[in-house]
Amino acid sequence: RVVLDGYLIGKYEVTNAQYRAFVRATGRDHPPQPYDGWGYANYFGDSRYDDHPVVSVSWEDAKAYCEWAGLGLPTEAQWEYAARGKDGREYPWGNEAPDATRERYGGKSRGDDYMKRVGSFPRGASAVGALDMGGNVGEWCADWYDETYYAGSGDGKRNPPGPASGSSRVVRGGSWGSSYPAALRCRSRDGSLPCYRNDHLGLRVVRAAGT
Repeated sequence: RVVLDGYLIGKYEVTNAQYRAFVRATGRDHPPQPYDGWGYANYFGDSRYDDHPVVSVSWEDAKAYCEWAGLGLPTEAQWEYAARGKDGREYPWGNEAPDATRERYGGKSRGDDYMKRVGSFPRGASAVGALDMGGNVGEWCADWYDETYYAGSGDGKRNPPGPASGSSRVVRGGSWGSSYPAALRCRSRDGSLPCYRNDHLGLRVVRAAGT
């Protein structure tokens, strides 16, 4: 158990249009184009994908975007509470197994697009009403990753910030490429190097309540 101060979390993952405003304002490089085989000729620049989640952003990119926008990346504890709430649900929407009406996962074998428009699956809403927390794209968190951190984080800790150091940053949430439903569970966790980019990975933002 941990204690969290009040905060607001993005209902949707950050979109191409939102991230493009950051790129234009700061001159930062735009994300690399996803693999051509996915069928997106100009995923970041084509207005047809404005409301799709931005992908291929590193942790450093995600942090820079948040600083520019006056926001932050969620801590791992904030992310998990927003996904599972107080009832300890297995998946963001509840305990029912994932299906195509609740989330985008399973790769191209599902005969569908890869990344979907944010908010395309209202039946997959989390405990606090956030969408796509169990699929579409994985999401960077603020914390350093330690696979044993939960075991030693201390019962009753307030606003746990994660380990003091590490080599990888936390990634939470399944993605369109997740082959197994277990990857979509609220408690599933992973880590990637801060410089890592791929087309399964994006971000969601937070800010303190009252700010």
